[in-house]
Amino acid sequence: MRSRARAHVATLFLSTVVASALLATGGGAAHARTPSPPSSSSSSIGLPASVDGGAWAAGHLQGTAIDRRRGHMYFSFTNLLVKTDLAGRPIGSVTGLTGHLGDLDFNSADGRVYGSLEYKAAEAFYVAIFDGSRITRMNMDARTTDVLSTVHLREVVRDYTADMNGDGVFDGDTGNTPDHRYGCSGIDGVAFGPDLNGRGGGRLTVAYGVYSNTARTDNDHQVLLQYDVRDWRKYERPLSEDALHTSGPASPAGKFFAYTGNTTYGVQNLEYDGDSGNWLMAVYKGKKAAFPNYGLYVLDGSKPARRGEVKGQPRPESGRIVSLLPRGLHHEPSGVYGYESGGQYGLVSLDDGRYYVAEAGTVDSGGTTLQTGRAVLHRWTGAVPNPFAARGTAR
Repeated sequence: MRSRARAHVATLFLSTVVASALLATGGGAAHARTPSPPSSSSSSIGLPASVDGGAWAAGHLQGTAIDRRRGHMYFSFTNLLVKTDLAGRPIGSVTGLTGHLGDLDFNSADGRVYGSLEYKAAEAFYVAIFDGSRITRMNMDARTTDVLSTVHLREVVRDYTADMNGDGVFDGDTGNTPDHRYGCSGIDGVAFGPDLNGRGGGRLTVAYGVYSNTARTDNDHQVLLQYDVRDWRKYERPLSEDALHTSGPASPAGKFFAYTGNTTYGVQNLEYDGDSGNWLMAVYKGKKAAFPNYGLYVLDGSKPARRGEVKGQPRPESGRIVSLLPRGLHHEPSGVYGYESGGQYGLVSLDDGRYYVAEAGTVDSGGTTLQTGRAVLHRWTGAVPNPFAARGTAR
């Protein structure tokens, strides 16, 4: 999820021009193709087989979230948030983001959409909180409307900027360095679910991005931070990219480590499944030959985190270790379990064995490349190598 597309004025202008042209020809608002109505094979509770997120002059698809009660789907396109109905008709969008907007999740407790938001050059990392009820038209500016608030994550900054070789120089946004504790490249995956310590209670879990670096041994874990967001209103501030704030919790409620082997930019999409009680981590594959480099890892929700060794660190370190589910493909030399599947561009559990798995692509529109995305309904089979099956396919 490291497309570095920026919401420059020219790009936003192009988006508006494309939108206007489409409206003039009868297309959906700011949509590059006419959305299809819900499939006749929709589920018994009215969910369509797919939801089209449109085509946009923006970054590639990063994550998706669903508000089932209101019938809305949200798509993150790196520097653009799009809100549609479940027929794929655009309802509104949020522009003006020059940072990296990543994975999304819907918080049923407050009816808002939470996402990861990075400003690497400024060494600032936030949870972006969108009030979907206020997203009512296209091209709403994140900086001048009241649709977005942000909370600063100090723990991420500490690990991202860590001078690991002690030379007094922070090497910046590069994986080719010993800096960045645990190989932290920022944040990406976000999801709501229970306390990983097994004590109950809802938490927002934020997963680190992790640089791909095969020359170091301290970057072989996925790092998960958990926060209790019930009191976050006191931290929330509007987005001001000219004066990035540092209002946020001093530390997370919990910090956890999952041993998977190094991946390319860490957990792209994180999702908690209320049906199984497990957590899914969709990643871009790693490159270390000593690991299987799967595309999907599953955390065993039946096992609370335990105190154990955080392997490969420069000095011996212990932390809260979470276990991979002992199912799927198994790499005996490393002990790592996992699967091969999609989900890196968006993953939504419906908590009944079904998931929306996102697909990303591009289309040409008059010589301009537009980024596309859609969420496709699948069911969990647990089969290997791919545990997801599109609805209607054989088990």
